[in-house]
Amino acid sequence: MPPLPPMPPNAARELRRTSRASTTALRCTLVTALVSVAGCASPFSTTESERGLRIATERLRAIDAMSLDNAAQPGSTPKRYSEVVGAMADRPRPDAPPEPFAGLETYELTIEEARAIALERNLDLRVALADPVIAGERLREEEAAFEWAIFANARRVDTEQPTATELEGSSVVRDSAEAGVRIPLRTGGSATVSIPFTRTSTDNRFATLDPSYTADPRVSLSVPLLRNAGRWTNTAAIRIQSLEGQAVDVRTKLAVIRQLSGVERAYWRLYAARQALEVAQRQYELAMEQLQRAERRVRAEVAPELEIIRAEAGVAERLEQIIRAQNSVLLEQRELKRIVNAPGLSLGSQTVLLTATEPDPVYYALSPGTLIDAAIANRMELLEFELRLAQDATNIDFARNQLLPSVDVDAAYALRGLAGSAGRAFRNAADADFDEWTIGLRFEMPIGNNAAEARVAQAMLTRMQRLSSRDSRRQVVEQEVLNAIDNLESNWQRILAARQSIIAAERTLRGEQNQFDAGVRTSTDVLDAATRLAEAQLIEIRALTDYQIAQIDLAEATGTLLGAARIRFEPRDPRLEDNGRDSNRR
Repeated sequence: MPPLPPMPPNAARELRRTSRASTTALRCTLVTALVSVAGCASPFSTTESERGLRIATERLRAIDAMSLDNAAQPGSTPKRYSEVVGAMADRPRPDAPPEPFAGLETYELTIEEARAIALERNLDLRVALADPVIAGERLREEEAAFEWAIFANARRVDTEQPTATELEGSSVVRDSAEAGVRIPLRTGGSATVSIPFTRTSTDNRFATLDPSYTADPRVSLSVPLLRNAGRWTNTAAIRIQSLEGQAVDVRTKLAVIRQLSGVERAYWRLYAARQALEVAQRQYELAMEQLQRAERRVRAEVAPELEIIRAEAGVAERLEQIIRAQNSVLLEQRELKRIVNAPGLSLGSQTVLLTATEPDPVYYALSPGTLIDAAIANRMELLEFELRLAQDATNIDFARNQLLPSVDVDAAYALRGLAGSAGRAFRNAADADFDEWTIGLRFEMPIGNNAAEARVAQAMLTRMQRLSSRDSRRQVVEQEVLNAIDNLESNWQRILAARQSIIAAERTLRGEQNQFDAGVRTSTDVLDAATRLAEAQLIEIRALTDYQIAQIDLAEATGTLLGAARIRFEPRDPRLEDNGRDSNRR
């Protein structure tokens, strides 16, 4: 085969130029592809999707008018007041009182059942019981600061540069990679174990190895000596979050106490409303009996017809009282349904709640000192102050550590391996014929150090402020206990006074009725006596209810709850569909 003709002098240069142009075009294409992968939209403007959920402006800035006509039940006919009043003028006597609870399903609920169901079903408690779970995740996040981290990186550097001597290569391609483990130390600083690896190719004709491979296993350590040094300092964040988690438990327990106390208060308010309704209904019956007496006397022509009109006015007045009492029952019943949140007792349900537990007031000669000591020991607000003070102490210790100058020691040891193949490079490094030691010292301290001194002062002032707040809170707790004791004593005396008033009012009513039958008194006198009896009965109902609520207030003031059984609850994880593992028990 004949030899190839020699290449023209400029041909090699043109070939290299063409090769470099192709390489440049390839790199531009690669950069363009990376930009496209990073995001097709413009990097200099915000897109609509990046703004998140967008509500129509009309919905946010326009207020619709309410139409009761549209809200009326289908088939119902609105009634105008003027028409109703005109029709009432010809009626001989007031209508019978409405019966909104007639024919409805009833549900008897004891106060113990109300507590148990609320502890399991109350929505506000579900929110509160999730807080300890969230706090636990935050503590786990702080502890994860000392987790080991695996890292790896790779890079290619392709260099084309002019050279002034043939001893240097104008085209160098370097591929490097590194993998290792970074270990944060609880005493401060970190340790790193890594294996850097490099492959280098060049057009330098004097290169001994082309391509060349280097493997340099490396161990490095960075340790602070003053600032941020020591296990106590570096675990301060964990300690603070642990105390915060306990503070969350404290607030959760306080929320449980308040919610269950709210259940009991709502229960007794419903009881009072139902008793008031019974009093109003009994007053209506008395008014109807008086109307019948007046009609008999008018028919017997021993009393004027005016007595019937007076009696009818009394019936109408009692009718209005029944309507207000019925509405009060509906409101208190709905409030208890909301708090208890029992299955089948939704806010819109027609089921009538009946309070099966009757008040059984018992008088106790209480010892204020004993109850105050119990409140100081049990109140969650005071326990939270102790946890906050422990956090303040940790913050002060950490802030004082930050006053110190930063003095860090950096040390590293590496083995060197170089060869014409990757395997040989690693074997050379393992032989430990070539190694490298590095040690260094770094020092840094702000001139004046005012920022660190200010943080120490803030931490100390916060602790002193909290100490004063704790003492003030103790006074408030003592005041609440004493007030609850006084209220309990006062309500007991009110119960006794109301019972005496009822006895006297009943005797007065019977006397007025007898006097009316004898023609000495009028219907107005009889109705007034019935009204005074009703007022005495309502006073007794309020006194009984207030006595029960005063016991609840006293228990809450001492950080406890009423009842014969101890209440126990557990945090509730909302992520669990089966709440059997974290369900609450009474």
